[in-house]
Amino acid sequence: MPLPPLVEPVAALSDAETARTARHRTLAGLGDIGQRRLAAAHVAVVGAGGLGSPVVLALAGAGIGSITVIDDDEVEHSNLHRQVMHRHADVGSPKVDSATRVTADLSPETVVHAVRERLTPDNADRLLAGAHVVIDGTDTFETRSAVADACERLGTPLVWGVLQEFHAQITVFWSTPPAGHPAVRLADLYPPDSVGEVPTCAQVGVLGALCLQVGGIMAIEALKLLAGIGEPLLGRVLVIDALRSRQLEVPLRPTTATETPTAKTPSAVPMLTAEQTRAAQDAGATLLDVREPFETATGVIPGSLLIPLDPLLANPAHALPDPTARVIVVCAVGFRAQRAAAALRLAGIDASVLAGGLAEWRFETVPA
Repeated sequence: MPLPPLVEPVAALSDAETARTARHRTLAGLGDIGQRRLAAAHVAVVGAGGLGSPVVLALAGAGIGSITVIDDDEVEHSNLHRQVMHRHADVGSPKVDSATRVTADLSPETVVHAVRERLTPDNADRLLAGAHVVIDGTDTFETRSAVADACERLGTPLVWGVLQEFHAQITVFWSTPPAGHPAVRLADLYPPDSVGEVPTCAQVGVLGALCLQVGGIMAIEALKLLAGIGEPLLGRVLVIDALRSRQLEVPLRPTTATETPTAKTPSAVPMLTAEQTRAAQDAGATLLDVREPFETATGVIPGSLLIPLDPLLANPAHALPDPTARVIVVCAVGFRAQRAAAALRLAGIDASVLAGGLAEWRFETVPA
């Protein structure tokens, strides 16, 4: 069911804005009052890259009154396949400048506060204060943690999304939701010290069009919260597999500091060095390679069991010939292996990960 709206509506829209948002105002459930709420809203967008770009475009098009865009980076050529807010002429310029330009082009009455500053634990509260909703479009867990911690302290709902390769997750965190709704935080999805080192887009790639899909969903979540319509993803995680055109919803419940790991709350995935992995294999552990067939065709660790990630995630409890065996999961650089190992551990299987993936294996095991 809808949550109460986060903002009071402005008294009236200008004639120009009334005409520009006419198709919003005819939406059942949103209507004129909902559009006036959007005009009164202040949204902070952290990151002006692959996710932040479509988010800013969607928020500006929707008629959000005020958008703070926080990013200290400059546009690079390699950004342009997915960061649709920027153009070739912007290469070398601050990303927040693009946000100011495109918002003015789409919604002249929307005010943009461009903050060319890296968000850190020291400045997060200051940069996010006053926002009705925060949208996290950053690409490192260090920054994501700083954003989430600040939102918890401020009591501000956080729309959160992450994607790499062909996969994505979107949800809403809120430390002080309305009565009757449990608080859900980033630590409920990714417990502290469970993430490990996440590879960058430069290492594993990202489907550009997926950024538009995920950014659009994140913007919709913010609009629903602001206007008090629909069912936000609070307590639910939307998981997208773009390569196979699949979406599924996973419930997310709050945990407590005293809660011990169970089948519903997996412990952190152990990370092994190449030397430890070789020793474990010699002792009888199964090496599980979750790369795609076109990747394993170029070479595998001898004796590895080959199961691509998606079939494994579809049924982790029954994917292995021997579910009682110790398993060490490998992939190219470790990101997919961590997802697979977490799913296996939820199914009660003893799973670890080769830290750094096959690149680390080759580096450590090639003789000098």
